[in-house]
Amino acid sequence: MNEKRQSRQPRWVKTGTRPEQGQGRPTERKSRPGARPETGTRGPAGGQRDGVRKETSRQDPGARRASGSAGRGRSEGEGANSRFDRAERGVRADRTERTDRAERTERADRRERPVRSERPERVGRVARPDRQDSGARRELGSRPDNRRRFEVAEAAPRGGRVGIRLEQLRQVLDLVLNWQQPADVALSRWFKENARLGSRDRGELAEGLYDTLRHLRRYRQMATSGHGTATRRLAILGLSATLGAAALEEALEMDERAWLEHVGRIDPQSQSRAVRHSLPDWLDEKIGALAEPEALAQALNQPAPLDLRVNPLKAERDAMMTVLQAQLGELSDKLTATPYSPWGMRLDMHLPLNRWSQFTDGQIEVQDEGSQLLALMVGPKRQETVVDFCAGAGGKTLLLGALMRSTGRLYAMDVSAARLANAKPRLARSGLSNVIPIALSSENDTRVKRLSGKAHRVLVDAPCSGTGTLRRNPDLKWRQTPESLAALVEIQARILNSAARCVAPGGRLVYATCSILPDENEAQIEAFLAQHPDFELLDAREVLGDRVPALVLDGPYLSLRSDVHGTDGFFAAALQRKATG
Repeated sequence: MNEKRQSRQPRWVKTGTRPEQGQGRPTERKSRPGARPETGTRGPAGGQRDGVRKETSRQDPGARRASGSAGRGRSEGEGANSRFDRAERGVRADRTERTDRAERTERADRRERPVRSERPERVGRVARPDRQDSGARRELGSRPDNRRRFEVAEAAPRGGRVGIRLEQLRQVLDLVLNWQQPADVALSRWFKENARLGSRDRGELAEGLYDTLRHLRRYRQMATSGHGTATRRLAILGLSATLGAAALEEALEMDERAWLEHVGRIDPQSQSRAVRHSLPDWLDEKIGALAEPEALAQALNQPAPLDLRVNPLKAERDAMMTVLQAQLGELSDKLTATPYSPWGMRLDMHLPLNRWSQFTDGQIEVQDEGSQLLALMVGPKRQETVVDFCAGAGGKTLLLGALMRSTGRLYAMDVSAARLANAKPRLARSGLSNVIPIALSSENDTRVKRLSGKAHRVLVDAPCSGTGTLRRNPDLKWRQTPESLAALVEIQARILNSAARCVAPGGRLVYATCSILPDENEAQIEAFLAQHPDFELLDAREVLGDRVPALVLDGPYLSLRSDVHGTDGFFAAALQRKATG
């Protein structure tokens, strides 16, 4: 221990000699007059201990040489020691000054920093992309001394909540209008990226988006004037139509308010039908060839109600309506029975059905009334073999299986395995046990050939342009083209020819689309019958019989229109394979 202690002791610069081990402190020589006396006190930086000065790396080399020479003169040793003292005093003074300066800065910083209760209220918050109204998007900033960071609220858009909604709708329109995805898919993706939005926020954004898509051509013509980006002007028009122009006043600049007032005075009747109802030219020409084109185009631009259907395996419509109307309370008048489908209910508002116990238990499903009537056209019976050739998400499959009382075999086929996978939760809720999902590689899959001539009923809900569903999917009219329509017509013909092989003699083949265009409907049936003389067309009025007494049809097809029947546009034709012998 003594050896370790001595190893830390410096050489004695006073005597020039090292004390022997075990000796005490060497006797201090009498210094010259005026020389600095040695004491045992500690300096400001703690450079001494019991009269022994610490040896540091900052010692003057001359002092170290002097301390290491035993036979040198006193004056030389004292000169070295003096130089060492001056150097050490300078180091201590510099260190002390820096320490004091840091402490003064820290004390001043604590005085200037506000306590939590004194922190000024943040104003001017804006919504984060993944958060609405309940918080501000912040960024980290630096204090002037760059030693601490704190949160700084960004300036809020003009108009508070409505201004935020306007900016959000502009973002959504930028995403949707590149037409890379269907509007509902793009909107769902944006909602997932902004998961903290509430139901009210989502509803306002969805309504603003779909109104803009319904009237896109007319809005774009209006947006050729005005200031700012074109997408912002489209968002202004969409929210003005859904929230009201008065709600947007505080969110708009003065020139934007003047522009909105100006375009609001434009008479729609002064515009062409294509602009007035926002139709692409090719679709306006197709609709113009149909009966009452003005009424049809106008109806397709209206929002659609929410159609529900009871599960015949688990509930009856009248009893279910009583339960749901009681559940709706003051809004009970919003729920009515559909005029044609015996299982349908129409809700004239949109609610989160996934929270209803009747939905999670499989007692009700979402399905348009026109789609429900397709099941009556197929007319499945117990113990039969039925094929849903384009099952998709399984809405029609569920109703077919329920009408079969979960007996027989119901093949749910589709070329998209993902769509069939999405149908599994619905199948599980429905309570059906007779559904056999089959993912096809194409319409000519070998599993289709194995069913050749074995099915009693075959439903082909063919992929189509979707022009009958423009109330729900207004982006379809902008994503479809004459070229894509021609390609769809070819695909429909191939699917219909392939599915027809599954029909047993005396069996029924039902071809259906959610299109209002004759190219995909009547023309397809006429071409098929010309190529397949072993099939004959059945009259839809006879097929439906007295099960839909309120429905009046003009011909052998089930042809539904939004302006006439209040449903989506649907088409269905029932064909029967002639019995052999």
